[in-house]
Amino acid sequence: MSLLETIAGPDDIKRLERDQLPILAEEVRQRLIEVVSKTGGHIGAGLGVVELTIALLYTLDSPQDKVVWDVGHQGYPWKVLTGRNARLETLRQEGGLSGFLRRTESEHDAFGAGHAGTAISAALGMAAARDLKGEDFEVVAVVGDGALTCGLPYEGMNNAGHSDRDVILILNDNGMSIAPNVGAINKYLGSILASPMTNRLRERIKVAIEKASHVFGGPKMVDMAKTIEESVKNLWSPGMLFEELGFRYFGPINGHDIPALLKTLDLVRQLRGPRLIHVITEKGKGFPLEEPDREKFHARSPYDPVTGVLRANKAGPPAWTKVFGNAITELAAEHPNLVTITAAMPSGTGTNIFEKRWPDRFFDVGIAESHATTFAAGLATQGLRPIVAIYSTFLQRAYDNIIHDVAIQNLPVVFCMDRAGMVGADGQTHIGLYDIAYMQAVPNMTISAPKDGAELIGLLRAALAHDGPFCMRYPRDSAPGTTPPAAEVATIPYGTWEVLRQGGDCAILAVGVMCAPAMEAAEALSREGMDVTVVNCRFIKPMDEGVLAELVRDHRMFVTVEDGTEVNGFGAAASARLEALAPEARVAVMGAPDRIYEHAARASQLAQAGLTAEHIANRVRALAGEVSLSTR
Repeated sequence: MSLLETIAGPDDIKRLERDQLPILAEEVRQRLIEVVSKTGGHIGAGLGVVELTIALLYTLDSPQDKVVWDVGHQGYPWKVLTGRNARLETLRQEGGLSGFLRRTESEHDAFGAGHAGTAISAALGMAAARDLKGEDFEVVAVVGDGALTCGLPYEGMNNAGHSDRDVILILNDNGMSIAPNVGAINKYLGSILASPMTNRLRERIKVAIEKASHVFGGPKMVDMAKTIEESVKNLWSPGMLFEELGFRYFGPINGHDIPALLKTLDLVRQLRGPRLIHVITEKGKGFPLEEPDREKFHARSPYDPVTGVLRANKAGPPAWTKVFGNAITELAAEHPNLVTITAAMPSGTGTNIFEKRWPDRFFDVGIAESHATTFAAGLATQGLRPIVAIYSTFLQRAYDNIIHDVAIQNLPVVFCMDRAGMVGADGQTHIGLYDIAYMQAVPNMTISAPKDGAELIGLLRAALAHDGPFCMRYPRDSAPGTTPPAAEVATIPYGTWEVLRQGGDCAILAVGVMCAPAMEAAEALSREGMDVTVVNCRFIKPMDEGVLAELVRDHRMFVTVEDGTEVNGFGAAASARLEALAPEARVAVMGAPDRIYEHAARASQLAQAGLTAEHIANRVRALAGEVSLSTR
């Protein structure tokens, strides 16, 4: 029996001898590689913190002591060692374990998160609550996988250092978020590694100065000694930045050396106040991939566990992400002022394609969506045409910047929101249902959604021709049909809809990728003798008033369909407009009902939300029945 098979929870880890812990680490690492080869998932960060996870569980008393993992990408070993190993094969599967940490999944998951940068603030909140309640336990925040390229951790550190509360921050420095980290902080951490100064040396100097001040005595001598101590600290501390923020710094420590981790944790736990342990880990440690492919093991589709090579996928249409990446790369040849910005997601957004062709016009700002937005606004003031490519769920973090810095000034920034709508296995924290609703409230904002790859290009052309904020949404899925080269696609006239099918009994107003199931539903209804119009509402805001006027003249039943939240979505806006134009018209709104959606295949999530061709056809039938009854 392997060591891992004897581990049902943290208490079993504590019963092991210290020299058994490296063996356990290797077994955990191989377990992760084997399981994720079948399920897919965020494998890289977890492989890097196996030893750290074991050291924390060996030293602390979870769940009494609270460990807050930033993001959750780092959380797979934590799941394995806190009672969920037997269910690991269900990772990211419908009804199975989440790909992130969740409070409802285990008592050991102190805080749930799928977005970077939240751990320090959450941990400080827990520490403050502990102190107010007079309780006694450790609070540890493990920050890594690029989270220090966010702004929120610095707000948290600033507050924590000022508060002087007992909290431990572990900086997991693996040099990468998804792509290699960028920015001054990454360079600063690198300088610590290049010239490591030990805490032992600094402490010796501190003790010597204190002794001298006591020997010579006097208030002025004591004040001078404190000034000298502060200066020496700044000269000799490798973590000067963190010291200045109020944290006692320890490190850097080899994050794969369990004895060193245990020794450091034992030492740091004896102290009080804000403390920071800087550990150096290798993202993807043990994963069977060559160095040039390291970015790709951050999140991996099912792969061969021996070679790391992805399993063959069925041939089909390219992903929306690739269509977008190719489109902006081609359009940049026509538009010399076009630049592209991403927030640590070059491959995830397709902007890596652009970067290869136009490196000087590409900007990766790190995990900093708010900064990306205001940075784009600054570019726009100088005549450039920035395209900001960010997942729908992550762009939520920049909402104030969208309104305050872009919309109010009516600047021509184009937001391209990948992973809009249902997102599949990443689940709750990555769902992209809310962008239509949150963008509709933004003044001056144009909102669009293409039905296929060709229309994506046409809408990009419309966006570049428009003098104001513009956003486009598309899902994590294959783009239907064949996408022609950008040079063959014309600009879509601003604010126009497209009638895909002409009928008379009912009009289905479909948004983006909902056009395909709407057409399928209309064909099914036609076989029953019901003649249905289908409209491609590619512009969500503004609506096509000309087409709307024609529709209300010929129809009395309308069904709106969108892969976004039905609360404050396109359907809500269209209903209000239709009521103003034709008070007697009956309107049914179809969108994702107001609830949280669990991780599952995207097709399953759409079915759960009632957004399939069958559901659309049923809603039209029901509406027709209601109208028939009301006219009797």
